[in-house]
Amino acid sequence: MKKDTQLDLIKEYFLKHPKKEIHHPEVVDWVARVWKRRTGKVFRDPDRAIRTLAQQGFLIKIKKGVYKYDPDYITHHDLEDFTAAQKKEILERDGYRCVVCGRGIKDGVELHIDHIKPKYLGGKATIENGQVLCAQHNFIKKNTGQTTTGKKLFVNLYNLAKKNGDDDLMNFCAAVLEVFERYNMNGHIEWKK
Repeated sequence: MKKDTQLDLIKEYFLKHPKKEIHHPEVVDWVARVWKRRTGKVFRDPDRAIRTLAQQGFLIKIKKGVYKYDPDYITHHDLEDFTAAQKKEILERDGYRCVVCGRGIKDGVELHIDHIKPKYLGGKATIENGQVLCAQHNFIKKNTGQTTTGKKLFVNLYNLAKKNGDDDLMNFCAAVLEVFERYNMNGHIEWKK
């Protein structure tokens, strides 16, 4: 008989509460208590396990510390991954270099194709929503958020907002990009309104 893992226990909780927005403490308290009762051991990092399930596409991150399991979303989750052809097009468009630091395979870095707007926030697998990041900047983005990873992210977000006719987001990105230019930050990245 297969033993349940800590991830299985978290899944169990969310499966019992489909389509409900659940705050971390509610899940953490329950899984810590049940894991201790079932195994006699302490569940060391339930927060990380919850984030892992969101990154894997099992949970939807609503906002910081709030997640939801939606069986309809899970059914269609794989549709939001980039195809091999899309990855190739994004790599070519971005010159086979990280859009933040400009390093590429020639510099010995591993490149990733990243969703500008993350999948867990509803980001689609479109060319406009894709960008090349080195492994280091992809890790930083995943752990610190969109605004700390450089000018090119705002350029891409600006272009996506322009395509979608989102004037508020476009104006916001333009204001941020003007600050980058005023302080000559990431000057190697060109931006045109």
